[in-house]
Amino acid sequence: MSGNKPTDEELRARLTPEQYYVTRQSGTERAFTGAHYQNEKTGMYLCVCCGESLFSSAAKYDSGSGWPSFWQPVAGSKIEARHDDSHGMGRTEVRCANCGAHLGHVFDDGPQPSGQRYCVNSAALDFKPEPSK
Repeated sequence: MSGNKPTDEELRARLTPEQYYVTRQSGTERAFTGAHYQNEKTGMYLCVCCGESLFSSAAKYDSGSGWPSFWQPVAGSKIEARHDDSHGMGRTEVRCANCGAHLGHVFDDGPQPSGQRYCVNSAALDFKPEPSK
């Protein structure tokens, strides 16, 4: 499915109400509740809407924020950043560059080497485990 841009009709039929709310309506899941928040398995995090590879488990860390956090995407071209003034705050929203799905926000308080914290909703992600060797 990677690279495909699903229609709104396809997404409404396939996604859960929470996944649709987060990715298509720029919603946020409650902190400490997401399926991937405490996932410690090795693998790749994909966009739940289009299947694009977005984040590697190698860049995941526990930020204490209550959402999966990453210090970098697999490639900068996979993520689109835009200014977000919603909720009376100035933040940088991150979206899947392929399909436009809302993922979460990026902050400048992450670990080195990037100094970034990509704070991402679990509902916006699928997880593909690394094959066992």
